[in-house]
Amino acid sequence: MRIGITCYPTYGGSGVVATELGIELAALGHEVHFISYSQPFRLSGRDNGIHYHEVPVSSYPLFEFPPYDLALASRMAEVAEFCELDLLHVHYAIPHSVSALLARQMLAARGRRLPFVTTLHGTDITLVGLDRCYLPITRYAIQESDGVTSISEYLKKETVEHFGVTRPIEVIPNFVNCDLYQPIKDEAARTEARRRLAAPGEAILMHLSNFRPVKRVVDVVKVFAQVAREIPSRLVLVGDGPERSAAEWLAHDLGIHCHVRFLGKQERVNELLALADLMLMPSELESFGLAALEAMACKVPSIATRVGGVPELIDDGVTGLLYEVGDVDGMAAGAISLLKNRDRLEAMREAGRKTAQKRFCSSLVVPHYVRYYESVLGKQK
Repeated sequence: MRIGITCYPTYGGSGVVATELGIELAALGHEVHFISYSQPFRLSGRDNGIHYHEVPVSSYPLFEFPPYDLALASRMAEVAEFCELDLLHVHYAIPHSVSALLARQMLAARGRRLPFVTTLHGTDITLVGLDRCYLPITRYAIQESDGVTSISEYLKKETVEHFGVTRPIEVIPNFVNCDLYQPIKDEAARTEARRRLAAPGEAILMHLSNFRPVKRVVDVVKVFAQVAREIPSRLVLVGDGPERSAAEWLAHDLGIHCHVRFLGKQERVNELLALADLMLMPSELESFGLAALEAMACKVPSIATRVGGVPELIDDGVTGLLYEVGDVDGMAAGAISLLKNRDRLEAMREAGRKTAQKRFCSSLVVPHYVRYYESVLGKQK
């Protein structure tokens, strides 16, 4: 198949999933065309069978805000026609599904059918889409999609309840490449790599996100501050975003800044995750929890919040520990307990890896997408 993919090419989960999906589809022999305003960051160095088409956006004095959605629709139609795409797969409803709908209508006027699949990822439904400015158009674009998928049962339920969507929604969970995200088998190599992040004997707690307010990065620092008083440890934060400054200042004010490392955005996060002992994910809302899944595949349990789709991923007490939003004391106590009980921690590490392999490996989930594409194309015929 020739598949066009549009996503936000940034550090967020929807962009990561879309990019990794394109990479996996190309590995299966499909031709993948990314259409976005910049190249997705995880494409670097792994682009065999993948093509990138930039969406140029012109600025005119007349426009207070450049109309990216219109430029995207036009570029989608061009790429679909020139490259003979079989379908478009757009990630994040706003504005991508609306642009895909316009592209489909443009091509239909010339006698060509271009079906599109919309994947709902989270805040496009729970935050942006619920804004009264966008709700009607979001609902319409979802209803008009040739196929709709959701990354969790939770998000599917939210979409049906709040948008009144009547069309079928297929739940296809996020995935991880279990061959790429895996523990380091050579213990000596792992120990040596850990020394670049922490002193010998220190536990490594990690956080990975785009540092938006919903990720509650300040809570990460608060949890770690309590852990550091009990156990020699280091906090490693991977990513960047609007809450980084607040987290940095808090670490300084609490006197733990020398035990906290901000690494910024990193491409090879699999190599970093495999060095951690625990993942901290105290988010206010997660429609799935991709960072926790990537950590699980590397045998790293998560201390997370019981929100959204997280309970569909993490089995509380088996593959991680779940707490209420804002329960800093509980999360810190849970982390300390695990780090002091190595047998329990090791059992949780093994259980997490097995769950990732049995339910969320790309080798299991990506074929689900392929079958779904085929069903959409079959309906078109």
